[in-house]
Amino acid sequence: MSVTVSKTQSALQSVVNPASHKNIVEEGIVRNITVEDGRVSFDLVLSSASVSVAHEIRMKAEEAVKTIPGVTEVLGKVIQQRPAAVRDSIPAEAPINKVKNIIAVSSAKGGVGKSTMTAHLARQLSLDGHRVGILDADLFGPSIPTLFHLKQAKVYAKENQQLVPVDCQGLKLMSFGFLLGDQPAVMRGPVVTRYIQQILVGTDWGELDYLLIDMPPGTGDIQLTITQTIRLTGAVIVTTPHTLSLLDVARGIIMFEKVEVPIIGILENMAFLDTGAGGKMYVFGTSKAAELGERFGVPVLADIPLTDSLSKGLQDGPEQAFIEQSVRAILTQLERIKSDTRTVPHIDFDDRYVTLSWSGGESWQVKNFDLRLISQDALSVNEMTGERIITADDIRADIAAKEITPLGHYGIAIAWNDGHSSAIYTYKNIRQIAAITKN
Repeated sequence: MSVTVSKTQSALQSVVNPASHKNIVEEGIVRNITVEDGRVSFDLVLSSASVSVAHEIRMKAEEAVKTIPGVTEVLGKVIQQRPAAVRDSIPAEAPINKVKNIIAVSSAKGGVGKSTMTAHLARQLSLDGHRVGILDADLFGPSIPTLFHLKQAKVYAKENQQLVPVDCQGLKLMSFGFLLGDQPAVMRGPVVTRYIQQILVGTDWGELDYLLIDMPPGTGDIQLTITQTIRLTGAVIVTTPHTLSLLDVARGIIMFEKVEVPIIGILENMAFLDTGAGGKMYVFGTSKAAELGERFGVPVLADIPLTDSLSKGLQDGPEQAFIEQSVRAILTQLERIKSDTRTVPHIDFDDRYVTLSWSGGESWQVKNFDLRLISQDALSVNEMTGERIITADDIRADIAAKEITPLGHYGIAIAWNDGHSSAIYTYKNIRQIAAITKN
């Protein structure tokens, strides 16, 4: 009995998209069906499905086609089609489009010195001859007016209603603090979203080489609004050696990667106290810089010392060399990101394995048990001692991935069915495990 495109479509009508509850043929997800000598292939075009949902749809679609008599081989290919974001509808003449590089400086929790780092990085970029601006996007706790001693600064609008940023020390500054003054911001979600979008798109920056966005702490709606409104060149994650900060680094990385913002690197602030003569006191525990780089697969740009002068103002101090190092590392990493042509793998997972396959034919397959055993998240490894908390006896027999998120060109994040959701695995580590278990 011959296999036809029509029979394939009929079989695929039995597959329902769990998000819309419609069959995938009716919804227009199925494209490019080809049939040749019992071999059937087709594309599944999905706009917003997670990796796990896309995997489920593809598996069910392939199983449905295999029921057709005469079918010998089935290959379904998932094509992720991103929905249009607000940023895609910004007019070409909008001032934000004159900014060459937009960098988010972020932390998943407050109190790590993110705003201070933003100010120092911007100042150093300006001293190096670049045109630089800072956008203080923290609606509920703006810090830039305080750091630059501009609490009385006023912001004016041009005839075209574009806001004019405050010029200070060669930097162009915009902050909700300039607009609200000392008044507390008491607003609900939709209003906050409109304010964020207005200040992002409605500020006349002129031509800038770099715009640094001092992001509000956390990984919620405000952060998502920013990433959907403008196209970020990359993100710098600020953390400290303190345990609670490290717990949140993974959340920050995953948030940005889910919205396709490359991670430039990690800045470890307050890493040590300089005691003089080359001595270091690790107030918040020993530096986790090397561990961070290995664990998350992204570069550590610098470890910044805890100094009194760093938090008091923007004058040169003993920490200036570390700021200069950070800026050099950021610019170097930006160039690497822009020139990176490596591909990301196709990801498959089931109740036993996680499989990564590259277009060149290379493929790695690792058991769920082995991956879960080497998890480096805070619930699996003691952050202070490095001692492994979870053992082989603690892992469920039915351990499996619920969702897998690709993290740029360096790794994946896995949410397991035992509740662990901040496990990040670099491709380097996965390859090593695959080689060991294969042998």
